Amino acid sequence: MNICVFCSAADLDDRYVVPARRFAELIGKGGHALVWGGSDTGLMKVMADGVQEAGGKLIGVSVEFLAHKAREGADEMVVTKDLAERKAQMLARADAIVVMVGGTGTLDEATEILELRKHGMHTKPVVLLNTAGFYDGLKEQFQRMEAEGFLPIPLTDLAFFAADGVGALAYLEEKAGIRA
Repeated sequence: MNICVFCSAADLDDRYVVPARRFAELIGKGGHALVWGGSDTGLMKVMADGVQEAGGKLIGVSVEFLAHKAREGADEMVVTKDLAERKAQMLARADAIVVMVGGTGTLDEATEILELRKHGMHTKPVVLLNTAGFYDGLKEQFQRMEAEGFLPIPLTDLAFFAADGVGALAYLEEKAGIRA
C-alpha cells in the first residue's frame, strides 16, 4: 500500500519524533511505501529514515522552490512546479492518507484532502494521527461542524482520528483489506 503522509519539515520535540519514528518503522516493516513531501529535513526526514531502514519504499514529491531540500536516495522523486501540483501528485500516488503533526502547510494539505473526499473526488481512507493530542481541537471543531449540519457526510466517513501509529496502520490495512 502506498501511504501518503503529510507532516512537518521542522525539527520537533521528541514527543512527536519518537511516535513518528515508530510509525515509519511499521510502514516499512509492513512492506508499504511512503509517499511524502520529499524533504530530508525535520519530521519528513524522520519518516523517510524510518521507512527506508525498515525496508519500505520512498516516493517523494517535492516542489521546485524546495528541491534543494529533497532527499537523495529515494526510490522515486518527483519535482512539481507548485504546491497545488504537489498535493495532486501525492494524492494520485497514494492508496491512503495520514495527516501527522505540522503547521499551516500540513493543515492546508489536510483540509484539501478532506474537502475532496467530502465531495467524492476520492474515496481513499484518511487518518489524522493525533500524536500527543495535537488534533484534539480540530476533532472538536469537526464534531461541531457535523452536529450543526456543515458536513454532508458523517465525520466517521470523512476521517479517522488515531491515537498512535499502530491504530492508524491497523485502520488503513482494514480499509484496504490487508491482513497483518
